[in-house]
Amino acid sequence: MPFSRPDFKSPELASAPDAQFVAAPTDGVLPDGFFSTTNLPTYVRIKGEWRLPREPRMDSALVLDRDGSLWVKEGRRLRKGDLVAVGAAEDGTEGIFVQTDLIGADAGDEFKFMTSEVSREKPIDYAVMAQLLVDERERGGYPIWVTGPALVHSRARNDMSWFIANGFVGALLAGNAVAVHDIEASIFGTTLGMTRTGEATSGGHGLHMRAINQVRAAGSIANAVRQGIIKDGIMFSCVTHNVPFVLTGSIRDDGPLPDVITDSIAGQDAMKRHTTQATMAILIATALHAIATGNMLPAFVTEPNGTMRELPTICVDSSEFVVSKLKDRGTHQAFGVVTNAQDFMHILRLYVERELDARGLQSAPASDSTVVGAR
Repeated sequence: MPFSRPDFKSPELASAPDAQFVAAPTDGVLPDGFFSTTNLPTYVRIKGEWRLPREPRMDSALVLDRDGSLWVKEGRRLRKGDLVAVGAAEDGTEGIFVQTDLIGADAGDEFKFMTSEVSREKPIDYAVMAQLLVDERERGGYPIWVTGPALVHSRARNDMSWFIANGFVGALLAGNAVAVHDIEASIFGTTLGMTRTGEATSGGHGLHMRAINQVRAAGSIANAVRQGIIKDGIMFSCVTHNVPFVLTGSIRDDGPLPDVITDSIAGQDAMKRHTTQATMAILIATALHAIATGNMLPAFVTEPNGTMRELPTICVDSSEFVVSKLKDRGTHQAFGVVTNAQDFMHILRLYVERELDARGLQSAPASDSTVVGAR
């Protein structure tokens, strides 16, 4: 949904003062009274001009570089002497204006926590989601997908591979487990030792470890694909279609795979390189990854021609808790889909295929092991 920029010629904004900036006292420390950002469009008045900062996100600060560039930066990125905007008002009276009217009346009048209303009884409009995805692909957008291992266990990996092969995934953000179980499925035909029909196999408990070991011996997931160790699935599709992925680790990880980033700050930085480009986000069956990504996403997209629109954000989980938690942490624009990953992926793919047919557009063959061409 597109929206208009504020009317900066209105008396209140035209007469507003310039924002005040104070130098950071030391590396990684914000000055007292710093302005804490939201994920909404935030305009800063500098030398009489209202400006949008680069890389918007919540829980950060407004920083004016020495070359005059305006950024949203995490406090840990600051260096002593960096100029940081101070103030608490969001109505422009202190030179900072936060636009709230893009998110609709249901979200209230300001950025806040604990405001969600999510129910499994709400209808799911797959047709609209399919239209959004096809629109993003056709305009050259950058949809990021954030997935949990339930997507693999629920037998939706072929659907995920199809979306990658058909250009609907700009980047994949996930944890070690997603890649491990996807690779196990490719090598051994099981996930956590279970077959496609859900039957346990003898010695199956160790198959994921054997999968990890084969990839570690190859040196990377990409090498394992090139060597024919990984022959299909999500990671295979990412490698063969040049779709970037970020795998971040946790304390409970087995292995981990050699591509996994185990430093949490380095992992956040790697994810941010994609969230700053995102034009749409689909978060499936992963509470912590979904909330972490939501905290790095702005609520809006600025198009190359300067127009602005909401950043479509779809959160899918079998529990209302995850969707509610994401919205409660400030990701107002998130649309909650309370269902299981398998049903969501199967049905969404069906509707996307219908949308492609309706527009006269082609999709790749159904086999997730077919290399359609690099993106």
